[in-house]
Amino acid sequence: MQRVRGTLRICVATALMAVSLGACTINDEPEYIERPVAEIYNSAMSYMKDGYYKDAAKEFDEVERQHPYSVWATKAELMAAYSYYQNNRYDDAIIALDRFIQLHPANRDVAYAYYLKALSYYEQISDVARDQKMTELALGTMTEIIKRFPESQYARDAKIKIDLTHDHLAGKEMNIGRYYLKKKQYLAAINRFRTVVEKYDTTTHVPEALHRLTEAYLALGITAEARKTAAVLGHNFPNSEWYADSYYLFEGKPSAETVEKPWYKVW
Repeated sequence: MQRVRGTLRICVATALMAVSLGACTINDEPEYIERPVAEIYNSAMSYMKDGYYKDAAKEFDEVERQHPYSVWATKAELMAAYSYYQNNRYDDAIIALDRFIQLHPANRDVAYAYYLKALSYYEQISDVARDQKMTELALGTMTEIIKRFPESQYARDAKIKIDLTHDHLAGKEMNIGRYYLKKKQYLAAINRFRTVVEKYDTTTHVPEALHRLTEAYLALGITAEARKTAAVLGHNFPNSEWYADSYYLFEGKPSAETVEKPWYKVW
């Protein structure tokens, strides 16, 4: 009987402790205090001005939470996304911007929302040796800006950044192509270099791609195609160091148009 009573005391004490802990947990949550919309928005802007982007985003989100139907709420949604962007929380910014675009497709600031979304992808572009998913997403969003808002200031900047993303994607293809060439997987290398020449023909990587194609064709014994490719390189980029390398492959000496230099690029 005493053992049973002792067990009951333990159970009751445990239950009371659980209730007590639960109460503490509830009381630890911030108390909801309704505030005027102007007060919250101005607080958020003050944080933004001082560079406290995390606090600014929190306050902008609070505007929408407390006053979802006010005229301030829509602006606060966009400003929250901008705060996330400034705080390098790009995924949160993209989520907020997608929501803004979906809820306010006719808003006068929707072009800026698309632009900020593109920048959020653009800022995450990594080295060419790594996965280029963010580069492709940035390219897709910027292309959409140009189609939807062709006369906007955002479209003009998007065109510039598209050129840079193309150059980055071409760099990725070159990186893979060089790897295949080094491993003597010439057909795989040719496919990569041709992609650069055909798909990214305005980038800075084209001269090297043509030279690497010449190398790969020669390695396969396709001399005619190699000479044709080298001729294209010489016609379009006669003063390029890559043309000097290709010229040396055939003639064993530097071309007259280029400065004498080592004939083969060091890996």
